Amino acid sequence: MSQEPADPQRAERHEQMFPTLKPEEIARISRFGTLQHFPRGSMLAKAGQRGPGMVVVLAGRVRISQRNGLGEVVPIIDNGPGQFMAEVGQLSGAAALVDAEVLDDTEALVIPTEQLRALIIGEADLGERITRALILRRVGLIEAGISGPVLVGAPDSPAIVRLQGFLRRNGQPHQQMQASECSATAALLEQYGVAADDAMVVCPNGAVLVNPSEAQLARCIGMLDMRVREELFDVLIIGAGPAGLAAAVYAASEGLSVGVLDCRHFGGQAGASARIENYLGFPTGISGMALAGRAFVQAQKFGADLMIPSEALALDCSRAGPEGELRLQLSDGRWLRSRTVVVASGARYRRPEVPRLAEFEGRGVWYWASAVEARLCAQAEVALVGGGNSAGQAAVFLAGHAAKVHMLVRGPDLSASMSRYLIDRISHTPNIELCTHTELCGLRGERGGSLNGLRWRDRRSGAEHDCDTRNLFLFVGAEPETGWLEGCGVAVDARGFVLTGAAAAEAAGAYLPAALEASVPGVFAVGDVRAGSVKRVGGAIGEGAAAVAQIHSYLAGG
Repeated sequence: MSQEPADPQRAERHEQMFPTLKPEEIARISRFGTLQHFPRGSMLAKAGQRGPGMVVVLAGRVRISQRNGLGEVVPIIDNGPGQFMAEVGQLSGAAALVDAEVLDDTEALVIPTEQLRALIIGEADLGERITRALILRRVGLIEAGISGPVLVGAPDSPAIVRLQGFLRRNGQPHQQMQASECSATAALLEQYGVAADDAMVVCPNGAVLVNPSEAQLARCIGMLDMRVREELFDVLIIGAGPAGLAAAVYAASEGLSVGVLDCRHFGGQAGASARIENYLGFPTGISGMALAGRAFVQAQKFGADLMIPSEALALDCSRAGPEGELRLQLSDGRWLRSRTVVVASGARYRRPEVPRLAEFEGRGVWYWASAVEARLCAQAEVALVGGGNSAGQAAVFLAGHAAKVHMLVRGPDLSASMSRYLIDRISHTPNIELCTHTELCGLRGERGGSLNGLRWRDRRSGAEHDCDTRNLFLFVGAEPETGWLEGCGVAVDARGFVLTGAAAAEAAGAYLPAALEASVPGVFAVGDVRAGSVKRVGGAIGEGAAAVAQIHSYLAGG
């Protein structure tokens, strides 16, 4: 069983992860839960199934164990009187990631999800300790790498890399195994006829998927809520990047009912940034994933309903107005209703006009740079196209793993689109080679295989350079994610970015939109998707917060 480690730092973390509540603290939180009895041998929670919330043991013992889809079980800790069972997923009623078996007849205080959020807000000091424990437990499960779904396949398989990236960027624990690691995986691969380049996933409930989509995987691990939603939200936020999460935190903390959707993961493009050093309050920098992860938990704490992955298909604005509603259709056929909608769907990197590009996407061509991709680049040469801040952060991050990073930019230098601190960092990183006046012109590799080389051209001389790199990272410009708004009447500029405020006034007719409001009443736009936004994390967060004040005014009829 889990023993408190001798190392002082590890011991402190262990105490924060598994605190024991004092009798007077249990008395304070008892009003948020109900007293229940559980007989020996019963299960309080099973991995992959929705848990009861937070369970505080008053008498008896409960064993917490990690279990994967192959049936492998690793004990974590025995919870005795004063200890509690829960991790950060219980803030939103997510599926349990562990098993909880009752070892002795047990009396416990059961605090359901809604009441757990009320406890964290109502009992500030205790709430802080509990929240820290919930977060550390999720981190511990991720670091252990032995719970959640099991991904079986070659580490460099495009399908494995795709699913690993999805799980990692959504903060979901998982395990990656090769077929040869055990007889059980080898037998399953043979049974399901899995090819060498395929990915097989064994979910916690034992279900087996071959090359699943992200949505199929999310459903299998209990991550995706598929209920029919008939309630009327005050605010629906499309996009869980910095702008969307900021709007969610401020709206939910002020008592509005909030739904948040994203078709991929929380964090948006910022979530892939290895280090953001110019964000206020973090002098040593913070990774985009860490910043987004904190905001994600914060939004759940205040009761925002986060539906990820869920894709917006179309917006029905026919009944828009202070007394009406907006209806959002999801790609799975469901409809959501809301009094207002915040468009925070961001922008995606453009695909350069290079032959065979689509063929190698996920097979050596990447649009982000995380630890998963960095592992594939260890001690090898890589190429990166782009000159903005995201490109600069990715280049510096990859330089810590790759032998050399060729950074290709069309202009004469980086000053037009990159912060000075990043330009200086790049110039002092010896294994980054900046190639100015340069454009990508060709890719090579076997049909159906992975990238194994590329060419770039000097735009002044026409001279071409050939490189045997197997990995290309693209951070080129941005195209707004606004296709789902077509037919709704939301005015956009020539490039497809949403017009707001004065810029949207002409299309709005007699209606005068607020500064962050689009041409359709009750539709607001924030962050990278909005025409005229500054395309910085700090600006996106500020717009998300500012939109909430305008939403309050709109809902009040102001």
